[in-house]
Amino acid sequence: RLRKSVIVYFTNIVRRFTDLEQKQHFQSFSFRATSKSCNRRVKYIVSNAGRASYAPAWNGSSIFVTGKPTPFDPDSWTRTEDTTYDEEKGELSWTHLHESHGDDNGASSAYFSYFPPYSYERHLRLVAKCAETKGCKVTTLGQTISGREIDCVSIGNGTQTCWIIHRQHPGESMAEFYAEGLLHRLLGLDTKGELDEVAKHARAEFTFHIVPNMNPDGSANGYLRTNAAGSNLNREWAPSPAPTTTLDQSEDANEKVTMYEAPTVERSPEVYHVLRKMDETGCDAFLDVHGDEALPFNFLAGSQGMPNWGRRLESLHGAFLAAYERANPDMQKEVSYDPDEPNEGMKNICSNQIALRFDCLSATLEMPFKEVSGRERGWGPNRARKLGASVLDALCYVSPYLRKEGNFWERLPEEDAYSHPSSKY
Repeated sequence: RLRKSVIVYFTNIVRRFTDLEQKQHFQSFSFRATSKSCNRRVKYIVSNAGRASYAPAWNGSSIFVTGKPTPFDPDSWTRTEDTTYDEEKGELSWTHLHESHGDDNGASSAYFSYFPPYSYERHLRLVAKCAETKGCKVTTLGQTISGREIDCVSIGNGTQTCWIIHRQHPGESMAEFYAEGLLHRLLGLDTKGELDEVAKHARAEFTFHIVPNMNPDGSANGYLRTNAAGSNLNREWAPSPAPTTTLDQSEDANEKVTMYEAPTVERSPEVYHVLRKMDETGCDAFLDVHGDEALPFNFLAGSQGMPNWGRRLESLHGAFLAAYERANPDMQKEVSYDPDEPNEGMKNICSNQIALRFDCLSATLEMPFKEVSGRERGWGPNRARKLGASVLDALCYVSPYLRKEGNFWERLPEEDAYSHPSSKY
């Protein structure tokens, strides 16, 4: 029989302070809860949700739950149906029925998560599978602050170089599910090594360098956006003005801006080592894969604010995104972050810096924590994997144009034209 309902309050853990942004981030969570009595409905309330990094993003969210003995089967997670955010109280809540598993006197456990976790152990298994597969080379680009390896998976022998990095922000676990789908298709890990025609074409056109997890320290520590030093890696790709400025009294009171040096081995070794390797290999196409708390869409954010953004990069962005839409219905082009104004983009943000540094197609790919608006329900790890696999179709489509001289965009179909996105929907 159904036992009396109870209410459980808890607080989300506030994470490390970031020197550059001058703030502490928290939002994502994952935990296990056990009811000593089964067949009891429990209401869970995050009492400090209103102070989270992106508190308004709780609206429309739905927390994931699994009743499996361990949380590491990504396909066992389902969304709760009654997740609610009370803006006035700053509380996030949902209910769960801790059901009996055959023993009325036994305890009943469940795991809850903002998005299903991608464990460090799963990461190591993925890298090991790649290393054991023919036609693949796994290298260590360097070590994190805590001594973990920065793994890079290299595949293909094409003349064009494509870099795809994932999970700079460790709380965005969907990014590594994306990496898993991409690597499985490129290596035929689900088909006993047999490659489909698109994967064959991609490996012939490109040499891929794929970093499945840019921030293994933050992932293991449960951080939302920072590494072990408290650095937001996606602000560490170039020097930028420090949070405060000082006056150099020796030069006629001309104001001098104190610079925040980045990347550095001491504060952001993950970026330092990856960028150094990119300078060695060059880059013709680049993606930085993330998750977004607020927008219920998969989308690309381009480098519109960089000084080299023009008709060429605009056309590559439009054609790539149009091809991605055709390859996977979860991708769309109408909604994204509002593009930066010309020459006003932040050069310390990863995809902006890569676009500028290599004059190449470069974008941030964002996936939602929420259900995908306007699409079939059920967005989660499996569809994130499929989105990662289908990026090969889009890359193959634009490969002839990445370094093509002349006005190639004049020969592209109208459906490939760049569409100016908006955050409003």
